[in-house]
Amino acid sequence: MSTTIDLKTARKMLNRGEPIEILAWKANGEILHLQNCISLRYNFATGTRNIKLLNSGQIRRIREVCIFSINGYEVTV
Repeated sequence: MSTTIDLKTARKMLNRGEPIEILAWKANGEILHLQNCISLRYNFATGTRNIKLLNSGQIRRIREVCIFSINGYEVTV
């Protein structure tokens, strides 16, 4: 089984509404690790997603191009 997925498949996983695990880069280069979260909405104009952390209820906005892993699968462009 392949451990990489393309951006189209990653978007389908995010839009499913099921809890997922995301690894993304922050603006300063650090890695952001989001566990047990769902994607609420995608803004096409800015290329950002609102992500809700189910454990705390916190909502984070991340740039979609900064996501490099979803559920252990590497996201390729």
